[in-house]
Amino acid sequence: MTEGLSLRERKKIQTRSRLLTEATRLFTERGFDQVSVAEIAEAADVSKMTVFNYFDSKEDLIFAPMEEYIGDVAGVVRDRAPGESAVAGVRRHFLECIESRDPSVGMSDSPVVLGVLQLIQQTPTLLTRAHAFFVRSSDQLTDVLVEEGEEPTTARIAAAQLIGTRNALITENHRRMLAGGEPVEEIATAAVAIADRGFDLLEKGLGDYATRT
Repeated sequence: MTEGLSLRERKKIQTRSRLLTEATRLFTERGFDQVSVAEIAEAADVSKMTVFNYFDSKEDLIFAPMEEYIGDVAGVVRDRAPGESAVAGVRRHFLECIESRDPSVGMSDSPVVLGVLQLIQQTPTLLTRAHAFFVRSSDQLTDVLVEEGEEPTTARIAAAQLIGTRNALITENHRRMLAGGEPVEEIATAAVAIADRGFDLLEKGLGDYATRT
């Protein structure tokens, strides 16, 4: 990951990683609202100003690693193959992510990942930010569909259904992971079956909408 980078660039990556690690540790140990930016800076052995050089807000210390996933669905639909509908493309990608045990679809039993999930669920500020991620994902997917010539209002309706179905499936995966007592393989098998049912329902509603010609 750092191969070919300058010493300065490598140090910046290391500092950012250390800040994320220490913030996650403190948040999961004590709660998001009980930890100050100054305490995170002290734990990471940097100044408070350095924290804000890397992150715009305390919330970013939780959500920054998730930013890269916001455009996942829009990217999948944009890059789908000729003859593949938007629904089929999103279904295919989702099942591939389950198969690869991708954390972005709730397929991780890492204590750190589960700790962050619990933290988000227990903190109103973070839940609000998580909802904003949902809105941004839907907006990006809408833009892709409109760029392809779909009518804007219909595109927004379709995007909401696609993102909503995907998020509902991810929420169920998170619920089972957090509940514990089930091996990941068992949860993954169930996740495939539930995803197929969910996308089957969506197919009946959207059918061949946005099939690439």
